[in-house]
Amino acid sequence: MRLERFVSHALGLPRRRARELILSGEIAVDGEVERRPAARVGPGATVNCRGEDVAPPGHLYLMLHKPCGLISATRDDRQATVLSLLPEALARRVHPVGRLDKDTSGLLLLTSDGDWSHRVSSPRHACRKVYRATLAEPLVNDAEVRLAHGLVLRNEARPTRPATLQRLAPDAVLIGVTEGRYHLVRRLFAALGNRVTTLHREQVGGLVLDVALQPGEWRHLDADEVRRVLTSSE
Repeated sequence: MRLERFVSHALGLPRRRARELILSGEIAVDGEVERRPAARVGPGATVNCRGEDVAPPGHLYLMLHKPCGLISATRDDRQATVLSLLPEALARRVHPVGRLDKDTSGLLLLTSDGDWSHRVSSPRHACRKVYRATLAEPLVNDAEVRLAHGLVLRNEARPTRPATLQRLAPDAVLIGVTEGRYHLVRRLFAALGNRVTTLHREQVGGLVLDVALQPGEWRHLDADEVRRVLTSSE
């Protein structure tokens, strides 16, 4: 594929604007500035624009280390969204996969692939999410059994799906859930007579948050990681 077309499709820009970026020396291919719009971009080549890697044309799949304080939405008139952490051209092409509460940090996926997003988010596919929670009080002794059997949450008639629990300390746990009810993890611990003070998502399906990513940082997923999201990991 020619570089001009690659940049145009990958960044969602008109061909004219893509050509201007190339001619001005703002595009590098495999670490070398490339000023020829007609230059060929081979499979596996790394294209960089102003210090940021450019994904090849096609669907985009991103991993973001979401910090607290941002909402998981494409736009909001009153509050900052997670898309404010991305370059503008990239933010226009993706949406959050599901949601993380404003006060929850950790692994958030973003994509331009609606079908993949639906498979990750749909209750029917039961994609497992793992959270690290800090609690206000030591956890009750029978929490594992009660979570495994499902709890009836306040103002709901249907019990929750079985959840897994790993104790890290008297007031710190890893909890795995396979549904996405509103504020589910916080409400589960409320039903156990406790309160979540901090919540951080570490895993979605078989994909774990990259420890190299600091809060607010993001990177593209490779093909294996895209597939791994759709697998569960106990």
